[in-house]
Order: sequence, then structure tokens, then C-alpha cells
Amino acid sequence: MRITKFGHACVRIEHDGQVVVLDPGVFTEPEAVDAATAVLVTHLHPDHLHPDNLRATDAPVFTVGQVADQLAADAPDVAERTTAVPAGAAFDVGLPVRAVGELHNVIHPELPQPYNSGYLITVGDQTVYHPGDALATPDVPVDVLLCPASAPWLRSEMAIEFVRAVGAPTNLAIHDRIYSETGHAFLAAQMEQLAGPRGLTWVRRADREDL
Repeated sequence: MRITKFGHACVRIEHDGQVVVLDPGVFTEPEAVDAATAVLVTHLHPDHLHPDNLRATDAPVFTVGQVADQLAADAPDVAERTTAVPAGAAFDVGLPVRAVGELHNVIHPELPQPYNSGYLITVGDQTVYHPGDALATPDVPVDVLLCPASAPWLRSEMAIEFVRAVGAPTNLAIHDRIYSETGHAFLAAQMEQLAGPRGLTWVRRADREDL
């Protein structure tokens, strides 16, 4: 298995000839989708959904119904190869996937709360979890958690408790454009202090760098 961190919330997973790309949004380099065999999109916010990046590949797109509807209106060429996946559904993109959760975390009570599906991906004998912009805890063990590190809806306490609740040995920081490097250093120190003693490792990678 090869996991590559791309801009912000985008991660590329390669295994046995399959290339699954998650959330190639506006902060993500178009080359993230090169040779993709499938693209998964968690929700409609532009830092996760960018039609031009989806046009940079011919791969099928799997996402929530709200995103499929938006693509039908704004990017019908992409919508033609887009499949809406219900909350909790299991499906196959060359690797087995299960959708987890249903709604984006609350940003503010007066702002819309869009639909959001995280994705559990079985990669050989490993399970990788990308939650999108939610902190839904899956009901199965996770080996690699792709954990939001910064967001308008996220405190460091929330990220730490999420890492503890999921219990993955390896936790890769994603959704990282919001904090400065100083902010990420604070979070890493807190993770080491509060999650490290439980055997939970926190790592952050630069764009295009492998886990």
C-alpha cells in the first residue's frame, strides 16, 4: 500500500493496480488524480470538491447525493460518471469501501450542515479511514486514520478525542491549510502528550509526500 498526501484534505491510495483518490478540492494539485481508477468525494465544500480536478481524470466518481446533484447542475460531463452512495452503504471501487456517517460537523448553528460521508477503505489487510469533515467513529478497527488537523469547526481537543476514539495506530494529519506551522507544532505536541502514550502515532506529511 502507498498513501500519498496531497493538498489539504486530498489523499491518494495505491494498491494492486488500484489508485483511489479522496477529496481533490481547490487546494489540491491536479496531478493528484493522475491515473486514478476511482475518486471519492466526501461532501460539497470546495476544499473537497473541485470539478476541474475531477475533469483531469476519466475515473468514476463516488460521493453523496448532494454532491451528485451539484455536479449534475454545474458539471454534467462529470455527473455522467458519478455515482451517489447512500449513507452506510458498502461498495467496490477496485478496493472495498464503506460509507460512514451522514452529516458535516456543525460550523455554526446558522450555517447549513451539508451531507458528508467518510469512507472506510480496505487495502489488503489494512483499513484506512477518511472521515471528510466529520468525526463519525466507525464500528470496526482502523489501521490508518486520515484525521482533520485544522478547520473552522475543529478544536484540538476534538481532534485528540477523535484519534483516541478511533484508536488507529497511525494517524495522518489532513485538512491542514487552516493552521500555521506554529499551530501544527502545538497540535503535534498535544497529540504526542495525550495520544502517544496509548500507542497512537500522529504524523504530518508535506504535499506529494508518502506516508
